[in-house]
Amino acid sequence: MPRTPSSTSGGTSHRSYRGIAILVVLALLAAAVPALFGAFSGFERTGGGEVAVVRDGGPLDDNKVRQVIDPGSGVTWIGWWSQVHRYPAQQRFYTITSNAGHGERSGVDVVNVPSSDGVNIGIEGTLYFGLNLDHATLKSFDDKFGTRKFRGADGRTYYPWDGDEGWSAFLDQIIRPVIDNDLRTQVNNFRCAELVSSCALVQNNSAGQQAGVPQQGNNANIAKIQNAVNTSLAEDLKSTLGADFLTDIHFNLSRVTLPTEVQEAVNQAQAAFAKVTEAQAKVAQARAEAEANKARQDGYDKCPTCAEIEKLKALPQGITVYAPGNTGGVALPTK
Repeated sequence: MPRTPSSTSGGTSHRSYRGIAILVVLALLAAAVPALFGAFSGFERTGGGEVAVVRDGGPLDDNKVRQVIDPGSGVTWIGWWSQVHRYPAQQRFYTITSNAGHGERSGVDVVNVPSSDGVNIGIEGTLYFGLNLDHATLKSFDDKFGTRKFRGADGRTYYPWDGDEGWSAFLDQIIRPVIDNDLRTQVNNFRCAELVSSCALVQNNSAGQQAGVPQQGNNANIAKIQNAVNTSLAEDLKSTLGADFLTDIHFNLSRVTLPTEVQEAVNQAQAAFAKVTEAQAKVAQARAEAEANKARQDGYDKCPTCAEIEKLKALPQGITVYAPGNTGGVALPTK
């Protein structure tokens, strides 16, 4: 007589099928969720002030540049799991200033470079530039600098496309040394007094300078430095970066200052000159008064009566008797 399957074995079989079905569903979900996420994250667009370099990043892709998205684009398909590196597309600037918090670096930031006579001159200014938006150039820029990290002012490291912090870190480590070098080269062609007139007040005369004599043409010399920096900076940046990654480069030299101790000496010298000028004015005044008194006395010697008249005019009002050397006195007319 044939055996019938027991209810126990039938229940086990149904549970096995149910478990397999659950595993299949979970596997499908595990594959579908990343696929859906990758699909939705595969669309990007840029704002009006940014340009994006897209690199492949899928599990089976390489990591090469896939495409460039121009500023202000619409929604663009960039592929699954691609990486987007966003860079500034508008004119940018790098400011060097002694006004704390107003420059690219935190706190006071001044380029100190020596003049030809060894005085450290403080230079403040702003570099204006733009990022080259040519697609091939942007791809090359991202290959060379977008895959590296740079140390920021806070001590952390950033990629150039890591927001403002990353872009500032890139400028500070790559662009700033070029600016400093160009300023050092150009300032070294001038003496301190040729850039700051008051520097002559505290320098010795060993080089044939006449202390205290204002130097002429400071503004013209500063303009020469600015023009020379603008001429050399573009070529130096191209040489340093390896290509014309930056365009419309212009440096505006806004201020030339002296070191604190030199400026204090200048202030003291100017104060001393002010005291000398004041003393000279007093001497001149005394000399003029003496000459006036002598001229007046000469006039009195020639006209004794005039002297007496002047004495009468100098008497206080209300006096009715004037008797110099006369016990009887002289009656004065009353009004």
